[in-house]
Amino acid sequence: MNTLNNYYAVIMAGGGGTRLWPLSRKAKPKQALRILGETTLFQNSIDRLEGLFPPERILIVTTAEQAALLQELSSLIPKENFILEPQPRGTASAIGLTAIVLRKLDPQASMAVLTADHFIGDEQLFRQVLITGYQVAKDNYLVTLGIQPTFPSTAYGYIQQGEKLGNYGQQEVYQALRFKEKPQEAQAEKMLSVGDHTWNSGMFIWKVENILAEIERQMPELFTALNEIAGAWGTPQQGAVLDRVWPELKSETVDYGIMEHAERLAVIPVAELGWNDVGSWDSLFAVLPTDKDGNIVNIEKHINVGSKNTLIHAERTERMIVTIGVKDLVIVDTDDVLLICSKDNAEEVRQVVEQLRKKKQNQFL
Repeated sequence: MNTLNNYYAVIMAGGGGTRLWPLSRKAKPKQALRILGETTLFQNSIDRLEGLFPPERILIVTTAEQAALLQELSSLIPKENFILEPQPRGTASAIGLTAIVLRKLDPQASMAVLTADHFIGDEQLFRQVLITGYQVAKDNYLVTLGIQPTFPSTAYGYIQQGEKLGNYGQQEVYQALRFKEKPQEAQAEKMLSVGDHTWNSGMFIWKVENILAEIERQMPELFTALNEIAGAWGTPQQGAVLDRVWPELKSETVDYGIMEHAERLAVIPVAELGWNDVGSWDSLFAVLPTDKDGNIVNIEKHINVGSKNTLIHAERTERMIVTIGVKDLVIVDTDDVLLICSKDNAEEVRQVVEQLRKKKQNQFL
């Protein structure tokens, strides 16, 4: 384990999860939900690191408004390990900020950028892959974890594999040729048939010095801002400098800002990880058990008469829900909102959230 002393886990936990509305709200975002069991997605993301990263080498990146809730859910993580963005400015800025904090803490640091709101079935394999990724990163690659596609998804980004770089332990590692954001269905089908693409999991591993070098090369304005923040970090001026510099940053993802044109990219394709981003209501059918009719029922008081392939989730335990002859629906009942939609249209929940924002009906957000 001593060889991993410079290895840190960085959990990105600032998202809102709008596709899981109305359960996911500003006050209780996706990662704080208990939709897969007794513990939250955020707690699961920490628990599966046990034995690999001690709490002091786990950092949480989130927004100021979510910090108190997440700290309550992760009492073992030191409060100083929470890196707070004044407001969202994209994953490139968030990762850059974490990198400069780690550089001050440990100039030899490597970081695994992980997610707070994904499901991973084989946690032992996941930890093995994180060790492999660390070994690849030591060879000065920016490493991404690629998920073997099981269908031509238009909701995920894709990574095209190039030549094989070799075997690191039991894992094959390939050059990553390019990133492709959410494709049209015809293009997704073609990429799946060719077989040289994986889904972009949004999880990355790299040396801190290497990701900062790429930020300097590709996003020089961000690099300048980060250095200004670094100069004040840990001093009484930290908050004032961060509040002044951060709002001026361009909002950009690490995929677009860095990974699409990075010079040394590697991908570790993982076929048996049991990964799911739990991004929308219909995705729960892939990770939660169903009854004999294909239904997912997360309430005690439910009467079913001939309903199939339907998800029923309710927050109010005293409320009865009856379904008769319905098929392929998502039904979510909260204190102030009732959502009913077809499984095929579950991704469009985010459009409702946008309408609520435009109408300034913030009580429902």
